[in-house]
Amino acid sequence: MLRTLGRRTLATGLTLATMLAGSLLATGAAAPAGAATPATAAAVPATIPLTITNNSGRADQVYVYNLGTQLSTGRQGWADADGTFHPWPAGGNPPTPAPDAAIPGPAAGQSKTIRVPKFSGRIYFSYGRKLVFKLTTGGLVQPAVQNPTDPNRDILFNWSEYTLNDDGLWLNSTQVDMFSAPYSVGLQRADGSSVSAGKLRPGGYRGLFDALRGQPGGWSGLIQTAADGTVLRALSPLYGVETGALPAGVMDDYIDRVWQKYTTSTLTVTPFADRPAVRYSGRVSGGVMRFTDTSGAVVTSFDKPDASSVFGCHRRLDAPNDQVRGPISRTLCAGFNRTTLLVNSQQPDTSPAAFYRDPITNHYARAVHAQMADGKAYAFAFDDVGHHESLVHDGGPRQARLTLEPLD
Repeated sequence: MLRTLGRRTLATGLTLATMLAGSLLATGAAAPAGAATPATAAAVPATIPLTITNNSGRADQVYVYNLGTQLSTGRQGWADADGTFHPWPAGGNPPTPAPDAAIPGPAAGQSKTIRVPKFSGRIYFSYGRKLVFKLTTGGLVQPAVQNPTDPNRDILFNWSEYTLNDDGLWLNSTQVDMFSAPYSVGLQRADGSSVSAGKLRPGGYRGLFDALRGQPGGWSGLIQTAADGTVLRALSPLYGVETGALPAGVMDDYIDRVWQKYTTSTLTVTPFADRPAVRYSGRVSGGVMRFTDTSGAVVTSFDKPDASSVFGCHRRLDAPNDQVRGPISRTLCAGFNRTTLLVNSQQPDTSPAAFYRDPITNHYARAVHAQMADGKAYAFAFDDVGHHESLVHDGGPRQARLTLEPLD
């Protein structure tokens, strides 16, 4: 279960640059407000300040890591507190220890400012213990806590994903892989205003675990605890299915009903909000859903997915970065996870009032969104379809922030 940075699948979380491309393609959105034009791109400096504030209330030492890909060279590595890039040395097989990239974080009630360079990667933070990173011949091995032998399994940690480039900063909070130590993100725009995302409502951290414990069907199996019983995280349902913590057939009833419905009716997908004339019609025949364009030509087809395909938006719902299959697949993935495909044959359905209403649904994503102060989160790979993601962006950011929130 090794995962190497830069070669992640949708199931394990893309770098934000690729996620952003998928978001704009899937939703048909224009570039986010404030995005830099070529004439103003030079205004984005080589590094910007990121202030980390520790409002967790925990006495543990915090460790921070800035890991990813240097955009100017494509090299993988880490950045220190000053924003200086350090490429990873060659790895090995078996994996070899990575250099210690830890930056001491702020104590409870304090803040610390580091600088982040033009990078696409992750800001990790951990409580009490440093994270263990190793290097293979293919790159960095990231924590994979769905594996019970992963050395980070008993560490409380989390991460944010970001891209800083000549067009600005994209910074998100993510629950695609897991829900764990809470945090929020924010930035100050070029005009001096601020925006934030990812903050839980009061009691939201414990509320998520309570919701999973109270949900029949094995959803409590996603919760991982330390040896002393302390809750560490909830795995995503994809990892739950992969590890057997969640029944593999947990979505079968809904998937079967969708396939049956569109044997006798048509599913219309209009994946680009700004191009309503681009639409595709899907019908199931012989167990395969085939999509045709407005001329009637078959453009792509999908075998009936399973829970892994739905939760990971991969395998039978693979979504390449193209102009046809990818946008259709992303729309299907959102519809399956939010269980809107039976109540609305016109997709995407972007109204949250319709999401997660079926008894068979992605209850992890439902619970994550329910605990967010603004209802927005990245609870599955294409949760940005319809702009329901926890993302902040600006084309000329002055500074960014990451706030470690209380575990209550």
